[in-house]
Amino acid sequence: MKPSPKLAAPGAGLPKIERFFANLMIHWKAKHTRREAAAVTFATERDAIFKLLQNTPTERLTTPVLIKRLPGLEDSSRYWSLLMTADHLRIVNDQIAGVIASLCAGKVPAGAASTAAVKPSEQVGASVIADFEKTCADFEKTLAAQGDLKTTLTFTHPWFGPMDAAAWHFMTGFHMRLHRKQMELILAGLFK
Repeated sequence: MKPSPKLAAPGAGLPKIERFFANLMIHWKAKHTRREAAAVTFATERDAIFKLLQNTPTERLTTPVLIKRLPGLEDSSRYWSLLMTADHLRIVNDQIAGVIASLCAGKVPAGAASTAAVKPSEQVGASVIADFEKTCADFEKTLAAQGDLKTTLTFTHPWFGPMDAAAWHFMTGFHMRLHRKQMELILAGLFK
């Protein structure tokens, strides 16, 4: 077994200039994207990710592949397997659903958001595929139960600062798209 590559520590973040422009883009797009469009993005990415997982031979799902760093992806996330990526999405989708529900209920969630705290397990198994699907369905149910997502209360993202429920909703589809692209690069590396 070859050794793992030396990567930045989890939570190290993005290069400053990239973070600056990502912050502007997230806030601008969140403000100008309708709730229905954000929901379609989430559902489209969920379906694409599920299809990638279903169409990959089981023995390849757990193989980590070193990929180039995509804009918006921390260096520490460049050596994951497909199942690790699904596990990360499961964790993040579940946490963002909780943030949105809290903000819509007029409560700021306790604690602080942390990119280091949502890294996947290296020992994740194929059962995470069903767990990923469940958290996606739960996320959509949580959203359907909410009224106006343009909340006065905000919760702070470690890179993008204070965000209302609508911005968190928009970011979830954006986040799923980023990791779907990551999975496509992992697949390309698996079948070289």
